Amino acid sequence: MKKSSKFCGAICPAITPFNTKNKVDFTAMEKHYRMLTDAKINGILVMGTIGEFVTLSVNERLEIIKQAHQFTDLPLIVNVSTTVVDDMIRLADAAYDAGYPAVMALPHYYFAQTANQLYEYYKHLDSKFSGDWFIYNFPARTGCDVDAKLVTRLATDFPKFIGIKDTVDCASHTRSIVLATQAIRKDFSVFSGFDEYFVPNLMNGGAGVLSGLNNVVPELFANVMTAFNKNDFKEVSRLHKEISRLSNIYNIGDDFVTTIKTAVAEKYGYLKPRSRNFGGKLNSEQIKNVKKLFK
Repeated sequence: MKKSSKFCGAICPAITPFNTKNKVDFTAMEKHYRMLTDAKINGILVMGTIGEFVTLSVNERLEIIKQAHQFTDLPLIVNVSTTVVDDMIRLADAAYDAGYPAVMALPHYYFAQTANQLYEYYKHLDSKFSGDWFIYNFPARTGCDVDAKLVTRLATDFPKFIGIKDTVDCASHTRSIVLATQAIRKDFSVFSGFDEYFVPNLMNGGAGVLSGLNNVVPELFANVMTAFNKNDFKEVSRLHKEISRLSNIYNIGDDFVTTIKTAVAEKYGYLKPRSRNFGGKLNSEQIKNVKKLFK
């Protein structure tokens, strides 16, 4: 673990529970956050992709910001991404005012952006954000890539830019960002966005992982960090194989958010697997496969 980084290790992009009226279920959210805290992971991302931020209104997001930090003492990052920059600034202000240590922002999505456009966009956000911030790089959803060259330029120019979640299904892409930023910033955190790249990213000098299975088996990811910090690489290898096996959860069902929620519901019982995404409800055979995977 990089001791100089403000964020490192296993961070969970937490699910957002919904009740029978399709409203945010704060009672279930509190139970989930407390479960994650007890598992001794290293932090939580509030309203990430698995947190269904794209289905939440600004007012709902402001209410989540108001309440979520009361449910845990883990470091929290708030995803403030949206297509409306003024709304992003409003969400970020609320997060910083509530004491959250950092926010996270996707590129200006829908319109694929050039490197120059991305630089100007993040330059503007940096001038408006009063605290630390991360980039959420997800080219499959945004149509553009925040690559090592651009990350290095931004990290050089903006000290409040403290890290990136690199959700790219290519370990060398994340590795290139790690190596480029290590040369200029010892405090910079590079997270993989894929569960099975957790250990490879650590081995390459990255900060860790920010990935969905942490919602279901956070203790597994916490144990990786414990073993890694003890240089117990035999145990790291064993745990890595288990993460790889469990990553098959993303092949079950049409909507991985609902599938993750189903696994949480089956294991812990404090929420129902309701999502605002359409067509994701698992059938009996798919639920059986989830149970079999985590037995």
